[in-house]
Amino acid sequence: MELRIERIDSWLVDIPTIRPHKLSMATMGCQTLTLVRMTCADGLIGWGEATTIGGLSYGPQSPEGIKSAIDGYLAPLLSGKSFSGLAPLVALMNGQVQGNTFAKSALETAFLDAQGKRLGLPVSTLLGGALSNTLPVLWTLASGDTQQDIIEGQRLLAEDRHRAFKLKIGARPLEEDLRHTQAIKQALGPEISIRVDVNQAWDAATAVRGMAALQQIGIDLVEQPVPQWDRTALIRLSQRFTLPILADEAVADAHDGYALAAGGFTGAYALKIAKAGGPAQALKLAQVAQAAGVGVYGGTMLEGTLGTVASLHAWSTLKLDWGSEMFGPLLLKDDVVTTPLRFANGHVSLPSGPGLGVDIDEDKLRFYRRK
Repeated sequence: MELRIERIDSWLVDIPTIRPHKLSMATMGCQTLTLVRMTCADGLIGWGEATTIGGLSYGPQSPEGIKSAIDGYLAPLLSGKSFSGLAPLVALMNGQVQGNTFAKSALETAFLDAQGKRLGLPVSTLLGGALSNTLPVLWTLASGDTQQDIIEGQRLLAEDRHRAFKLKIGARPLEEDLRHTQAIKQALGPEISIRVDVNQAWDAATAVRGMAALQQIGIDLVEQPVPQWDRTALIRLSQRFTLPILADEAVADAHDGYALAAGGFTGAYALKIAKAGGPAQALKLAQVAQAAGVGVYGGTMLEGTLGTVASLHAWSTLKLDWGSEMFGPLLLKDDVVTTPLRFANGHVSLPSGPGLGVDIDEDKLRFYRRK
């Protein structure tokens, strides 16, 4: 049963965050979503999203660049063509357009949404079948203020919305970051899982000192302590400490996963559909990780609901060794969907229904889209 793509439209959508979100390379007060609408020949519509963090401060792809790749290259390439399934669509995109995985992820997602609607099946079924309809989800404490982070964490624990937390560190001197981390760990209690994300901010020598101190504090996981290019340091750190390392920026797709595992990396990989090129492509990385005995973690680019749900459908087919961080919609003051995701008891619920299982609020899309 083929899908013929008639038209692809895209928009940049700017939504303020509920508070400043401080990372080692940027502080976010607004998130820009690149949304895609894929209209098929029978009027069926599929939706997709591509979202990055902090413009070009985080990585080489910006919202404006993602939209340009879609409008100028990928939309003309796909429009007017019919596809029997995802594989030929991905092969055509990869054969004609190099890189640009964020843009490809939005289009892969939109195709899966449309295909699921056509077949009356959720995207998770198209990707292999959900193991569970709820997934564990942590919250990131990243206001940049220790006391504010403690108050925020205690409130979320009292509400039973989250039971694990990640701290963003690396923007300040090491000793200051360590004091910040230890204060939060002590305030939230020994039974609460605390992880930290350095976002590549340390060199190898600083990482050795930082890892040793974080291990002593009782942190459970350290995400990307060194630059993505320094795979040698990442591998050595993973072998030196019992404190596990989560590779994020250093591992985008199955090829990266293979290279790290072959080099002796132990720990876990952060799966992100945007880095890999789509939900199905991220699952290829998960398969490499599982074959190599490396853990997997459901990562986010702080997407809105569309991108978050696309990821959740993929993650639902996996056993997530370290859970997920699919809290992106909670960081936004608003969204462009009719029904928000349900977060409770430290988990997020996977929407039911065909395709992604979410509907777009056209009025909000018109309000928030960049003019």
